Amino acid sequence: MRLTSLQRVGHTAVENNLINASQRTILLKDEKRLEQRLKEIPAEPGCYLMRDGEDRLLYVGKSKCLRNRVRSYFRSSSDHGPRIRLMVRQIVEIEFIVTDSEAESLVLESNLIKNQQPHFNVLLKDDKKYPYICITWSEEYPRIFITRRRRFRNKNDRFYGPYVDVGLLRRTLFLVKRTFPLRQRPRPLHQDRTCLNYSIGRCPGVCQQKITPKDYHQVLRKVAMVFQGRNQELKVLLEKQMERYSDRMDYESAANIRDQIKGLVQLTEEQKMSLPDSSVSRDVLAIASDHRVAAVQLFQMRAGKLVNRLGFTADAVDQTLGSVLQRVIEEHYSQVDAVEVPPEILVQYSLPQQELLVDWLSEYRGRRVQISCPQRQAKAELIELVERNAVFELSRAKSGQQQQELATEDLAQLLELTTQPRRIEGYDISHIQGSDAVASQVVFIDGLPAKQHYRKYKIKSSSIKSGHSDDFMAMAEIMRRRFRRWARVKQEGSDFETLQRCSGSTLQTDGLNDWPDVVMIDGGKGQLSSVMEALRELDLHEDLVVCSLAKKHEQIFVPGQSKPLDSDPDQLGVVLLRRLRDEAHRFAVSYHRQQRGVRMNRSRLTDIPGLGPRRVRDLLAHFQSIDAIQLASVQQISQAPGLGPALALQVWTYFHPEADKALEEVA
Repeated sequence: MRLTSLQRVGHTAVENNLINASQRTILLKDEKRLEQRLKEIPAEPGCYLMRDGEDRLLYVGKSKCLRNRVRSYFRSSSDHGPRIRLMVRQIVEIEFIVTDSEAESLVLESNLIKNQQPHFNVLLKDDKKYPYICITWSEEYPRIFITRRRRFRNKNDRFYGPYVDVGLLRRTLFLVKRTFPLRQRPRPLHQDRTCLNYSIGRCPGVCQQKITPKDYHQVLRKVAMVFQGRNQELKVLLEKQMERYSDRMDYESAANIRDQIKGLVQLTEEQKMSLPDSSVSRDVLAIASDHRVAAVQLFQMRAGKLVNRLGFTADAVDQTLGSVLQRVIEEHYSQVDAVEVPPEILVQYSLPQQELLVDWLSEYRGRRVQISCPQRQAKAELIELVERNAVFELSRAKSGQQQQELATEDLAQLLELTTQPRRIEGYDISHIQGSDAVASQVVFIDGLPAKQHYRKYKIKSSSIKSGHSDDFMAMAEIMRRRFRRWARVKQEGSDFETLQRCSGSTLQTDGLNDWPDVVMIDGGKGQLSSVMEALRELDLHEDLVVCSLAKKHEQIFVPGQSKPLDSDPDQLGVVLLRRLRDEAHRFAVSYHRQQRGVRMNRSRLTDIPGLGPRRVRDLLAHFQSIDAIQLASVQQISQAPGLGPALALQVWTYFHPEADKALEEVA
């Protein structure tokens, strides 16, 4: 494949380093520079890369006409979703790579996404209810665990899933850990000895390095085969290994392998369901859609058995069902190992670029891959089976969506709003008698948490300190900080109502795109009064819809009324506010605990002469906790980065003053 060199539109890499930081503005805020960039993009096939002001890669895409595709992101008439609108507001530079054909751009896009992991390359919704298996290959002794957040901390880490049947996934992981000797704890239980897991053969002694990283990686590769659906292949491999041990008369090792095979057989019996048509490995995809949301089911069949069922949801607005299936295939197979690509893929509808995908998957797998749309006999029955599962999943997704719509509609009636609130913000304060006071801002959009909009605040008021707390003052401070930009714009005489209506627009150029429909305060009439006083100072008290939710009786208070609203604690609108309040409380408490832990750890270590901020950070990173440092010997402390024997002795003496006193008496 022939590629042109990577181009950053308008500047070379050297020139970019010389540009003043003030000139690296967001493209939406500089129409002249934006138009210049768009004209410089060629009308040829290739990939485009979006970057932000800190040169971080935001998004990678492909197109048969780069100029038209990139230009579409900046058209006011384009109906982009919230994810793309958020991305476009951060674009500072655009790079592109021109290829000879669209097929080459597809391969290149897959490689770039897989290696770079851009933040906004998630066409499929990140459905938090489906967990993944993660293996941290980037670590010397990798961990294996269940997670619901598929975020790559390192490009070498691998995720397997998502898994629809959570109970089956947990049983599978339990059997895997019982069958293979694996690392059982994220951190060692003891500093200088192994724990019970090593004694009973559940752990190979990772904490004390009883097994080399190379040998442990070999064990993990066998485990990964289970989650890749290659159980039969793994069984054959283990049987051959058992025979080799027997031939060498290493009967103890052979017996261990025999036990692993028994565990694998048990895992296979529990995990798999037999389906007709036999020995071929294949993936089967089907879709159900209501023209707004599409639910896609992917059944993985290996050697005639159903080994896994993956579920996805995707936007279906203005998209054909075949194009949605194609994008699912692109996203899914670009994130798996080549050995996980089956020789046959069955789809419910024909794909727009089916031949292109066949060539790409065949090249990636190293063998021929066939994509077909069966219409009769056993394969068509498989498609029908998967489609029925997709219909059920769509029904569940729609019911959840309808529930959120009913909740926002009920809240609109409670607060006497003319339209259903889309963006709702909740605020809470957390501290212990004034110490480490923080606040949280959580955002629900269309009744669901939008965590990318969450914000944390450290309370700056000098009156709030250890031994003296004032929640009213803290909440008023947060309101001033949150809405001061909007107040400034209103004072300058801008068209405030237009800004409010266009606050979610992609092309909003002044950064004011976060106007809430409802603001909820955790507390009663006192907190509400202090918030309204702060908003009066900003001249926004008549523009914002504000309410408070008191914990004791789940009562809703609004400005100007001494009594709570007439509401039922179990009605949908109140339940929505409770969810928002509980999420704000959780977020505030977690941030407070983090700040308190950092202060307590650093306050003790910074009292030691010779330990600056960097050495304190390195020491904590090495030992993970103050308790571990306190239990360590002088020699162990000296092994931390940046600490020599003299400073290590000083640290040890700080935690053992009685030993230092005894030495002075002897002297």
